[in-house]
Amino acid sequence: MPSRSGPLTKDTTTVALGLAQIRVGLSATNITKKNPVLASSASIGALANTNFTSNAEYFKLESGYPLLEDATYPLREAAMLEVAFKEITPANFALAKGLNPASYTNAHTGTIALGTISTPVFLRMEAIYTYPDGTNTMNIIFPRAQATAAIEMEFAEEEPAAVAVAIEAKRADSGITDANNPGNTCWDDAPLGHIIWNNGSTLTTTTTTTTTA
Repeated sequence: MPSRSGPLTKDTTTVALGLAQIRVGLSATNITKKNPVLASSASIGALANTNFTSNAEYFKLESGYPLLEDATYPLREAAMLEVAFKEITPANFALAKGLNPASYTNAHTGTIALGTISTPVFLRMEAIYTYPDGTNTMNIIFPRAQATAAIEMEFAEEEPAAVAVAIEAKRADSGITDANNPGNTCWDDAPLGHIIWNNGSTLTTTTTTTTTA
């Protein structure tokens, strides 16, 4: 039998298939926590898609004739999670409008005002992805994030409406001294948040650091 070639699977338990569960809460409440802390009840529900991006821009130093590259220097970095939620509730619509979704507790009761755009609230976002084996997880945490959306809700005969929202990571390090939405020293080494892989063991949810005010 001939030997196989090409990119063969090394570990079938590492292949990602399916969507992450997206949980949101207020940033300041859990700013000292590095591991997942939001309960499944904080989930925004069924989704059409989840898309994580971590963009970076670089400056390339060139010299000589003809120009050749000497070095690459980082300019900026950003992280974002784009989702499209299927459950059209006041809480999810509030999230898309940059409001606090926790202020809306009933799935079929509430009012969202239009024409009142304001600065989006600071949220904690946890994307909990469980691999197909049902044990291993990948957890994306934005400790201090804001949600933005150009809301488009398209109704169709045989497909559920899905509203797209971008949840953008913002700095959460101790340099942020906002009294209402501070950063914390526990994020000095990961200002925009981090990704934690876990093999099913219990993750601790608290830290010994204190909030910087």
